[in-house]
Amino acid sequence: MTAPQSGSAPAENKFRAVDVLRMLAARDWLSDEPSPEQSAWAERAAALLGAKSADSAALNDLLWLIFHYDAQEILGTMEAHMVMSRYAARDVIRKLANQLLDPAPLTTERFNEIVDALKSQLDIRGRELFHPLRLALAGRSGEGELDRVILLLDGAAAANFPVAVKSSRARLIEFCSALG
Repeated sequence: MTAPQSGSAPAENKFRAVDVLRMLAARDWLSDEPSPEQSAWAERAAALLGAKSADSAALNDLLWLIFHYDAQEILGTMEAHMVMSRYAARDVIRKLANQLLDPAPLTTERFNEIVDALKSQLDIRGRELFHPLRLALAGRSGEGELDRVILLLDGAAAANFPVAVKSSRARLIEFCSALG
């Protein structure tokens, strides 16, 4: 993730934790009364995703990626075929899997360490590195907002929402199994 360039105004965040909680409740991903862990996670989700979301539909779309993950479905898309056919895509997935064998939560610091390790081990940058990583963990290969989705996965998995959220490690194991 990169900081805004100097001279550019940061995007305004129109969303708060209450908005995230309301969206989760509307999809039955939240019980009647959120736990303190769920409320804290919603606060973080609003902070990370809110400024990257132009409207509530965009925020809902990013939240969907956290609460819904099916590697078979993902790998059946044209997007996945395009990403996985690029140079070093399978190498990125293999090296990422090695990094995520450790069950420690995927924090911002750990994510940055993993990305740095992948860059040095594979000597690749840009979409060749990030698109396979994002596809495997977020379910899409898009831009930097997906890195923020990835950073919310392990916290959501630990917050015990009524729907089981797959951690980053569980997602990568499922992705590698489906990849064959």
